[in-house]
Amino acid sequence: MTHPSRVAPSAAERAYRHLKQAILEQVYPGGQLVSEGEIAEATGVSRTPVREALLRLETEGLVKLYPKRGALIRPVSAREIADVIEARRLVELHAADRVWPRRAELRADLARRLDEMRRAHAAGDITTLMAADRSFHAAVVEAAGNEILAELYHRLRDRQLRMGEASFRLSPGWAEVALTEHAGQLAALDGDDPQALHDAVAAHIDTAARMLGTLR
Repeated sequence: MTHPSRVAPSAAERAYRHLKQAILEQVYPGGQLVSEGEIAEATGVSRTPVREALLRLETEGLVKLYPKRGALIRPVSAREIADVIEARRLVELHAADRVWPRRAELRADLARRLDEMRRAHAAGDITTLMAADRSFHAAVVEAAGNEILAELYHRLRDRQLRMGEASFRLSPGWAEVALTEHAGQLAALDGDDPQALHDAVAAHIDTAARMLGTLR
């Protein structure tokens, strides 16, 4: 019997994964119109599963469909940026205040993720760098122990990846700033003042807000 995890994805699922990854990695930037035929050719499937994939992506707010024309990749809006930053403040600062009793274990985990970020940066791999960056922040949220907040933060992942990918490409120096500020959070975990961690996380979100402002 075939193991469930080894079942090949359907044609619609393949088209969905391909297009979503292309959107998140800015292969298809905001404002670009892509046709069903273009996606079908890129994924090797027919137009019917492509249509299913596009409908799914439209419900996620990543594309807007135009009959007989194709799909418009939705640009990142100023409102979306502001909403994501506000959600990050609520979740990440709460988490920073809750993880202090588990800081030793958390620090080891974050140090490994920061190493991943540094390796990706050295290799010029923005996509892997962004994934490691999100993983770093998610680890703090998960360590706080609130499963509902962790799930909410995970749902922000796609929006954050798309915004982050664009900001890293528009502002190459942002990578060095991000690495320095993540190292600052590790340093706060080594100290004896829980407020220092809160302040380091808040400062990092403030920096992200300023950098993402260039996308507006």
